[in-house]
Amino acid sequence: MATGGGGTGRSASADAVTDSLHHLIDDVVRISAAGGFKELFRKDCTDLCRRISLLSHLVDEIRDFKGVDDSRPSDASPTASSSYSSSSPLSDLLFALQNAKRILLVAGNFDSNEDGAAKKIAFKFQCVTWKLEKALCNIPFEEFGISEEVQEQVELVRAQLRRATQRYGPTSSGVLSRASSQPLLDDVLLQMGTRMGSLHIDNIGNVDHVAKVKSNAAPSGDSSRGQTSDCAIHGREMVENSSSSSPDGSKKNTDKEADEEAAKTSRKSEGQTRKMDSVVIPEDFLCPISLEIMRDPVIVSTGQTYERSYIQRWIDSGNVTCPKTQQKLENFTLTPNYVLRSLISQWCTSHNIEQPTAIVTGKIKKSDGSFRDVSGDIAAIQVLVRRLSSRTVEERRSAVREIRSLSKRSTDNRILIAEAGAIPVLVNLLTTDDTLIQENAVTSILNLSIYENNKGLIMLAGAIPSIVQVLRNGSMEARENAAATLFSLSLADENKIIIGASGAIPALVELLQNGSLRGKKDAATALFNLCIYQGNKGRAVRAGIVTALLKMLTESNGTMVDEALTILSVLAGHQEAKVAIVRAGTLPVLVDLMSSGLPRNKENSAAILLALCKRDMDNLACLGRLGAGAPLTELTKSGTERAQRKATSLLELLRKMQLL
Repeated sequence: MATGGGGTGRSASADAVTDSLHHLIDDVVRISAAGGFKELFRKDCTDLCRRISLLSHLVDEIRDFKGVDDSRPSDASPTASSSYSSSSPLSDLLFALQNAKRILLVAGNFDSNEDGAAKKIAFKFQCVTWKLEKALCNIPFEEFGISEEVQEQVELVRAQLRRATQRYGPTSSGVLSRASSQPLLDDVLLQMGTRMGSLHIDNIGNVDHVAKVKSNAAPSGDSSRGQTSDCAIHGREMVENSSSSSPDGSKKNTDKEADEEAAKTSRKSEGQTRKMDSVVIPEDFLCPISLEIMRDPVIVSTGQTYERSYIQRWIDSGNVTCPKTQQKLENFTLTPNYVLRSLISQWCTSHNIEQPTAIVTGKIKKSDGSFRDVSGDIAAIQVLVRRLSSRTVEERRSAVREIRSLSKRSTDNRILIAEAGAIPVLVNLLTTDDTLIQENAVTSILNLSIYENNKGLIMLAGAIPSIVQVLRNGSMEARENAAATLFSLSLADENKIIIGASGAIPALVELLQNGSLRGKKDAATALFNLCIYQGNKGRAVRAGIVTALLKMLTESNGTMVDEALTILSVLAGHQEAKVAIVRAGTLPVLVDLMSSGLPRNKENSAAILLALCKRDMDNLACLGRLGAGAPLTELTKSGTERAQRKATSLLELLRKMQLL
């Protein structure tokens, strides 16, 4: 971007701010992609990384905007980013992101048995989360010309940040504000003293980037302006409250269960931390990338050993060198290091330390705490995963067919298949020209996505563009299962945004219009869930979803009426969708359904009509002309409780307009 003349309304310093914001977000994305967060604050780190990465579109639009000068004060130092005007919304955001990056570098590698230090870091996470939400709150969207979809995306991030702040515990805004203005983590670093070592910061393209802090020097006040410290961390994994949406719009709240699980996990992991602190882990047992004990060590062509998931991620990101030696990899074959795995297992057993995985010494932990021997299953699955990359089509077909079958049978199999590194290979198979391989690959990914932890691995493997390609061009079976996979992945709010921006919605609408009955139902379920996110509603309307839904409402067999009404009920509150629904001539159809439909359909029809007619005189007048008074009156007497409420509200609106 040019920062000189040309008549724009922005100064070079304003461009510098936006460039700094962009670089900070890129840094956070690289930290997240490298992974390797230690257990105690892993959940905090991954959640914060995910939310910050969603702000990239906001910064892009701010950077491209030409009309606002959000510059620093004239006496500000050109090199000190922290001296930007405190009243500038972009400077506040910059300060919040700088602190977020620092807390990620420190907490993601923290290792201390000092309970006070861990508590301080947890409090700093709360401060950073609170500060970031407040900074986003102050962004003047209109002044920066921010699009409606990006505004909605930012609001989603803000809502997640607010919930996260509350989950850390009750703390007044005044306390958080004062704490947020203090240098980050100086007191924590002082408390840790000589226990501090080196911080291994991995990122794509520079895995050996190491930032070191001298243990004999106390951090100065300037540490908040860019120094990183090393703390390395084992312990508690915080469990985030979650809810899942269903096609009928209901939600299952699991706050209490999540709190109980977090408490149990915390107690267990604190004991584990003390064990880990009391022994020295052999260096050969640690992955050079993550610096964690390896659970599935593999050897690359240079002879170096890595944790499978980390080196696979390194290779999948386009790197062709060995991270440790920087030698070019002659091939990308990953050979299991069974000898080292056995030594690690023996060492963990002798020191009474549980390996950081659901799979321990060839056994998988069951829900009741007992273990089941899966050593034979692991070996068989690893052979299958290797065969997925075979040079012969028949062998690839056989392997992916077996993976599909295994992934359908049990949760244990889904865990083992993912642990064996199958997901990136399956994603690569989605773009094959072989129909059978493609069908079985997309169905395998669908089956694997049922296990919650695998959803993130699938997204991390960059599966969405390939799934959308299958949805557009695959066989009918492949398209059906691609739609079902998108629904499964879209259960996470942030994935709704990613999937919506990928071009999936037009392909889903096409399947809704012209697919098989099963394909239509899969597409309808996915579209319903995606349209819960406000930004996807406009995309669905522009893709022609209203025409497709109206056709479903008027088909003689009536097999898709429930699905059509459910989606319309989600869309009806969106202005662009409201206009499209009315223009398509949907009002008479909805009035008719209130008279002759099933109780659930009558209820949804009344709810949609109420959303369309609220604060819209023309639609309300049209409803009066269609003779809606009679079915609405009947609904107030014999409908479901919700139907009675909606019908009563509509009748009151009609009476006020004197249309009855």
